[in-house]
Order: sequence, then C-alpha cells, then structure tokens
Amino acid sequence: MMKDPAIKFYVPRKARPIVEAELSDTRVVLISGPRQAGKTTLAREFADGNRPYITLDDIGTLDAAKSDPTGFIRGIDRAVIDEIQRAPDLMLAIKESVDRDERPGRFLLTGSANLATVPTIADSLAGRMAVVSLLPFAQSEIRSTNGQLLDRLFAGDEPTIGKDALFGDDLMDVVLKGGYPEVLRRSTPARRTAWLEDYVSLILDRDVRDIANIDQFDRLPRLLNVLAEHAGQLVNHSSFGSALGLSSVTAQKYVAILERLFLVRTIAPWSNNRLSRLVKTPKLHFVDTGLLASLREDDVETLRRDRTRFGALLESFVVSELLKLTSWSERRLSFSHYRTKDQEEVNVVLEDRRGRIIGIEVKASATVKSDDFKGLRQLQNAVGDSFVRGLVLHNHDRVTPFGEKLHAAPLSILWST
Repeated sequence: MMKDPAIKFYVPRKARPIVEAELSDTRVVLISGPRQAGKTTLAREFADGNRPYITLDDIGTLDAAKSDPTGFIRGIDRAVIDEIQRAPDLMLAIKESVDRDERPGRFLLTGSANLATVPTIADSLAGRMAVVSLLPFAQSEIRSTNGQLLDRLFAGDEPTIGKDALFGDDLMDVVLKGGYPEVLRRSTPARRTAWLEDYVSLILDRDVRDIANIDQFDRLPRLLNVLAEHAGQLVNHSSFGSALGLSSVTAQKYVAILERLFLVRTIAPWSNNRLSRLVKTPKLHFVDTGLLASLREDDVETLRRDRTRFGALLESFVVSELLKLTSWSERRLSFSHYRTKDQEEVNVVLEDRRGRIIGIEVKASATVKSDDFKGLRQLQNAVGDSFVRGLVLHNHDRVTPFGEKLHAAPLSILWST
C-alpha cells in the first residue's frame, strides 16, 4: 500500500516549466493562487541580478508602489513582483511600460487574489499577460508522479492503477491534510489546525481589504464556517445570508470575494439543449480540504462515525486535485457539474475545446453498484460520441468496468497515472 510520504524540504512544481515557457515569449506572467501555496518559492527561482525580487508585503515598498505607481515601475527594467494584488494600480503602470518595451519576460508577478476577475485589470493586460495557476501541492507533486490522468483519458487510454493504491484510513489522512506546504510540514493534527486558523485570520483580516470594500468584516469568518458545512452542495445565497443576517445579494458578494481569494470554488452547472430537467445552480467546493476539515472540526474519528461527512470532504478533494491536474494539462478544460431535478448527478463534468466530455462521480464507499452510474449513463446518452469516459472514483484499490466507457476506479488514480 502506498504510504503518505513525509513532505520534502523542496517539492518541484509542475507549473515551473509552464512559467519558464511563458516568460520566453510573453511580456508579463502572473502566477496566481492562494497565499502560502508556494508562489513566492516558485517566483524566486526566476529572480536574479537582471530580474530582482520585489515584495509588496514589505511596508515601505508597498507605500512607494501605492503613492506613485508610474514612477515605481518607470525605474524597473525587469522584475519579480510578489503579491501584486496589494497595489493593483501597478498593473496599469506595467501595461504602459510593456507597451513601450515589448521584450518578453519583463515582469513576473504573483497574486493571491484572482485578478483576472477584475475587468479593468483583465482588459488592460489582454494579449500582454499570461496567467499560470498555482494551487497547494497536488498529490502527484508530493509523490513525484506524472499527473497525466486527464491527458491520457482524453487520448482514449483505459484507466489503470498501479499496485500502490491508497484507500481506507490512509486515504482519509491524505484528504484531512490537504496540500498547503506549511501544513504538510507539521507532524500533528493540532499543529496543522493552529496554522490553518492563523492562515484564515490573516486572509480575512488583511487580504480582503486589499481587494474589496465591505462593511461587515466580522461576518466573514462566520460565513466561511457556514460555507464549510455546505461544501459539495448547491449554492444557496439566501440560505447563507439568512444564517448571518445578510441579504442574499450581500451574501453573494461575500462568497465571490472568498472565491477571488482562492478559499472556495463554485462549479457551474452543465447545460445541454437536449435535456430540459437540469438544475441550473452552481455547486460549492473548497480549494483545500485541510482547510475545509479544520473549519468543520473533522478528524479521522469523526469521519469514521459519519461517512456522509467524509463524502462531502472527499468530493471537494477530488475537485481540487482535478483543478491541479488541469492547471498543467496541455488541454484547455472547462469544469461543470451535472444534476437533474430528479437528483441524478455527476459531480464533475470536464469538457475540452472540441466538446468531448469526461464525467466523474465520487463515492466515499468501497463498494460501487450499477445504480451509481445512473447519472453518468444519462450524460453519456445526452452527448453521444462526445462522451470519452465516465468514472466513479471510490475508496478501493481496483479498476472495474461497468459498461462501455464506464469504470469504477480508486481515488488514487488521480495521482498514480
């Protein structure tokens, strides 16, 4: 059985060659992802005497950047600028600079907020900036495996698993830890929880103020706890708001802020003109299950007693791992979920630019039945030849066929392929 490896001092990131390639032909490259996911470590690898490292977490540097963004950038030929969301006006100054001097690789930026969702920034650097996603460690990075599952499935390969499948308590332990580097360096659940609590406080106390003007900061920690209990469920802003005395509109705004900070992720509903009874509501997930488990106060004993709670945690874990696999895949893939008004569902629908589809359903149990493929079969019938593969990922160690293009497979296929 594959054991959970101790985290190494340095874990090579699969995003590194992508950043290197983008710098070779693009003027501005942004490494975008949550705080403490490893962006600074990766960006520093590209800093040298010709491309100095500048961090906006330094108060003096931040003041200079905010007070005169144009003058700040004017004196820079090339640079790594860390935490660019702290001084967003620098982006317009960078645009002016790279429009005058179009050499590739002039600016490597990191951002702990999704700046691509800010229209003025996205529009100003269109065609000038490449965005590289960097989330907390994927299991394939930790275990030094290829992480090519999605590319191989879209290429038509049958799902296979090596001899070192991970399941049972070992799988539960991996899900509970998540992927933040600092969490994985801590040896006990108590130490990991303490770090995650401090992490959430830092983001909600400081980072929110960098990207949004909101009146009720005290509601954000409570909202995050409410969202944690709704992970893996359909988004309901009215329900979120009523639990905190907020309007639906305000709750929606606050959830969007948490999504921009890479704490949560909403997955859009899949749609098709051939099916009329589809639910058109997004689903909510957390980007890291270590953080999610900490907010829910879940541990191994709790999850052993209540497999339903583990199911919700496991679904967010799979979504997170798939997002990471997609971030370095050569294919551009869109994420959605399939759900009918009769409660048939597919947790994740992955679609490439050619409209080809892979469906993935997640089960916390070791046993899979034919009925567990009902949603996948509906999806397969709806899209016909565009259906590439349907998988039910579950807590087991073998791949089992359940019909044409349909298989049950271990969760660890996400990183063993």
